[in-house]
Amino acid sequence: MDRPQRTIGITGGIGSGKSFVSAILRERFDIPVYDCDTEAKRLTATDSEIRRKLVRLVGPEVFCGEELVKQRLAAFLFGSEENAAKVNAIIHPAVLRDFAEWAKRNGQCPTVALESAILFESGFNKCVDYVLFVDAPEEVRLRRAMQRDAATEQQIRARMKMQSPELHRREADFCVENSSDDDTRLLVQLTDVLMEIEGDRRR
Repeated sequence: MDRPQRTIGITGGIGSGKSFVSAILRERFDIPVYDCDTEAKRLTATDSEIRRKLVRLVGPEVFCGEELVKQRLAAFLFGSEENAAKVNAIIHPAVLRDFAEWAKRNGQCPTVALESAILFESGFNKCVDYVLFVDAPEEVRLRRAMQRDAATEQQIRARMKMQSPELHRREADFCVENSSDDDTRLLVQLTDVLMEIEGDRRR
C-alpha cells in the first residue's frame, strides 16, 4: 500500500534564507518546492477569476489591457488592513487550489514542499503536514535582505517589525539555523529533519 504524500511548509523571517533551503531540497534531496510568492504573482496576472474579482474590488484600472498594474494593486493593498484582507481573500484560496493541483501532478514524489513567507498569516500552515522554520541572527538577515533588495537598513528593519518570527519559530515542527554562507551545516540539519519525517511516515 502506497504511503500518503507528505507536505512541508517552509517559512522564516526576511533574509533567513528560505529560498536557499528550498534550493537545497530540490537539488540535494529531489523534493519539489512550490514557491507561493512566485505562483501568487503568476495567478494574479493570469487567472480569470482573480482578475474579475480584483476588478470588482479595486476597479478596472488595476489592469491595463491584459497586464496587471502592480503599483495600483500595491497601493490598494497597503492602503489599509481591511484592503489587504480583501485582496488576500481573493488570492490565497487560488494559490492553495493551485498548490493542491501541483502536488497531484507531483504525486510520484513521497514528499513535496511549499515555501511561503506568510505561511502562518495566510493559514497555509494548516494545509501542510510539517512546518520547517528557517532561522538566522537578525544582523545576518538584515545584511542579506539589504544586499538582495538593494534596500536601506531602515527599510529592512521596518519590514522586520511587521513579522513575528519568535511566535512562528515556536509553532513550527522543525527549525534549522542558516547563519553561515557555508551550506554544510545546513545540509546536515535538513538531512536530520527529513530522516525524522521519513521515520514518522513509517509509523
